[in-house]
Amino acid sequence: MTGSEVPESSDLETSSGPVVAIPVYAGVSELELGIMVTVCRLCGGPDATRTVNRSRASILTAGGLVSTPHVLYAALPEPAALLLPGGPGAAKASRDPLLRAFLGAHPALPTGASGSGLLLLGEAGSLRGREIGGSEDLTESLWSYEPLDIHPGRAVTDAQLRTAPGGLGAFEAALHVAAALWGEESSSEAARRLGYRGDGSLLGTN
Repeated sequence: MTGSEVPESSDLETSSGPVVAIPVYAGVSELELGIMVTVCRLCGGPDATRTVNRSRASILTAGGLVSTPHVLYAALPEPAALLLPGGPGAAKASRDPLLRAFLGAHPALPTGASGSGLLLLGEAGSLRGREIGGSEDLTESLWSYEPLDIHPGRAVTDAQLRTAPGGLGAFEAALHVAAALWGEESSSEAARRLGYRGDGSLLGTN
C-alpha cells in the first residue's frame, strides 16, 4: 500500500461498476483500510474503490506505511457507497470541514465504519438517532453524537449503516457494503476466501 502502487487519478476517472469511496487521512489504520479495499476488490474488481482526501499528497498510516490517495474530493466519481476505516488520526481528521461536508452530502448511501472511523460520521451528524456498534473504548465519545443507542464491542446495522469495532471489525463494515452493491452471495464468498468467520475472527485464530 505504498504510494508507488496507487494508480494516477487519470486512470481512475471511469469505472465499469459501482465505486466505493474510502476517505483516508494521516494515521489511518492500514489493517482496516486494507481489509476494506480487499473485500471490495474481491467483489467488484480492481476499480471498485477510491481512496480520497483533500490532497493527493502521500500520507503516513498508523503503522508507518506511505499511501497516496487515489483522488481529490472534487475529482471523485459519484460514489455508490462509503467505507470509513479507523485509526489514531481519525479524531483530527473528523474536524476537517471538507470531509464533514462530503459525508453530509451522502447520508443515504450504504455505509460501513469501523473503530474510530465512527468519529468521522459523528462529526458529520450521521450518527444522530441511530443504533450503532463500535469499540468499547470509544463509547463515551460516541454518546456526544446523540445516537439512539450504542452496543459496545458489537457490529450493528441500522438501515444502510453498519458500524463495528476496530481491527477485524472492518470486515463487518466492508462485507455490509459489498452485500449492498454486489449481493449477499458475492459478499459471503469474499468472507470465505479471506477466512473471516463472521464472529470477529479469522480461520486459524482463537
